[in-house]
Amino acid sequence: MLVQETPRIAWGLTGSGHYLRESLEIIETLPDVDLFVTRAAAEVLGMYGIPLKSLRERMRVFQDHTASSVPVGFLYGGHYHTLIIGPATSNTVAKCVAGISDTLVTNLYAQAGKCRIPSIVFACDCEPTVITEAPGQTVTLYPRPIDLENTERLKRFPYTEVAESIEALKSAIDQRMTCLSTSSS
Repeated sequence: MLVQETPRIAWGLTGSGHYLRESLEIIETLPDVDLFVTRAAAEVLGMYGIPLKSLRERMRVFQDHTASSVPVGFLYGGHYHTLIIGPATSNTVAKCVAGISDTLVTNLYAQAGKCRIPSIVFACDCEPTVITEAPGQTVTLYPRPIDLENTERLKRFPYTEVAESIEALKSAIDQRMTCLSTSSS
């Protein structure tokens, strides 16, 4: 007999360093999180001196090694109650808006929507000026109008909440966890 485990959080990492360390700190505080790492995220983690091996010691980590994103199938069996993507690059946000699911994380987002699993997306490009950490330095970036427009468009998608700051991300997660705890009692 197959025993169904308690549904978990699926957290997707993309190739952004914007608030990467802070996002990982949030992950460490949450119960039952599985990490889904795109190829770009694996590269960026290395650039920031964060070994995947250390993450694997603390949680389940799935990587983008298959053309069909096999781990996405876990969404169908009720393994996850929430998808969090963060930090989300402008590329990931644009693909989510356009319905392109060609990475592990964009595939997760598409399938979560089809399964009506709520998603929280921590978008990097949501202000005209972004000051962010890059390897070894702080940089000022100026998101393109299309990047800002895609973030706004994503806010209108069903089962999707867009967080525009680390504080908003924490708040969205707290609200989701509260919703889950009241619905199960």
